Parts: sequence; C-alpha cells; structure tokens
Amino acid sequence: MSGHDPKGDLHRYLRIGREVLVWKLDGLAEYDVRRPMTPTGTNLLGLVKHVASVEAAYLGEVFGRPFPEPLPWFEDGAEPNADMWATPEESRADVIGFYHRVWAHGDATIEALPLDAPGRVPWWPGERGNVDLHRILVHMIVDLQRHAGHADIIRELIDGAAGLRTGVSNLPEADEEWWSAYRDRLERAAVSASAGS
Repeated sequence: MSGHDPKGDLHRYLRIGREVLVWKLDGLAEYDVRRPMTPTGTNLLGLVKHVASVEAAYLGEVFGRPFPEPLPWFEDGAEPNADMWATPEESRADVIGFYHRVWAHGDATIEALPLDAPGRVPWWPGERGNVDLHRILVHMIVDLQRHAGHADIIRELIDGAAGLRTGVSNLPEADEEWWSAYRDRLERAAVSASAGS
C-alpha cells in the first residue's frame, strides 16, 4: 500500500482523541466542567487532568524523556484520585494549558523515536514493563478513547450535547421529539425484556 505510515496513523488517532476530550468542555460553566456526575466522582475537567497526567508519564518517563513539570498528584503520599479532579486553585485554563504542554512533549517523543524504540514502564510488573513506542501509542489511544467515551456521556448528562467531534455528530439527525420517542421505546423494550426473565 503506497503512503502507508503506521506511526503517522497512530499519532493522528491520538491527536483526534486529545482534541475531542478538550472539546467536550466547550461552552460549559465552571461548575459544570467540575461537577461530579457519577457516584465515583467522574467529571469533565478531571478526565482531562487525568489523561494529560497519564500521557506525560507514558510518552515521557517510559522513554527516558521525563515531562519537565512536577505532577504532585502522582507523588508518593498524594491523595488517592488526586489526578481525577481539579482543585479550586487549578483553573480550567491551567488544566487545558497543562494538557497542551503534555501534547507538545508527547509529540516530540513520537517524532523523535521509531515505533520499535524500547521503553520501560516501571509501574508494570516484570517483563510486561518492557515495551516499545508502538505498544505505548496503542495503549494511550485505547485509554484516551475510553475516557473520551466517559466524557461523551458526562457531557450529555450535563446539557444534552452529544456527538463525536466538532461538525461530526455521528448520531441520527433528529429533533428532540424523535429522541424522546426513541428513548421511550428503549425503556419499553427494557421493561418488556425484564418482565419475561
């Protein structure tokens, strides 16, 4: 296949996922980007902070290119889940700016190394921790898309906004009445199925 660029393909999917995750914060009030929407506290700004922190480690430390800023929420003795929410002192701009700096650092790692460049994940046990850039890119894309899916649901719960990315909803074009009827139909199907079990 001419023009086949596996590293470029992986990098493109990573970039798309990053942009989607940050896009999910657009147009929301400060409270809404921070408010916990699940019993375990999942919130939009926390998802961005978490993914940025994880990427800083995987595309930094793992390849001997540590991210130059401290990540106090990952230090020994840090409060559990400290990377999953933003403190009142951490502004939305701070968290997004941090993620953009992580992007630049990660992009530099990707551009500098071949896909078979060896790395070491010190928090993975034994031989499993011996990796290459290809494996880490796949790992990062999977992890990022998982959290982007969380953000999709959280955003829809906050204000009903849904979609894949700017200009691409990936949903049927329908009005509110259609969606309400669709949801009611699914509810009836769930009730019917549970009555028969």
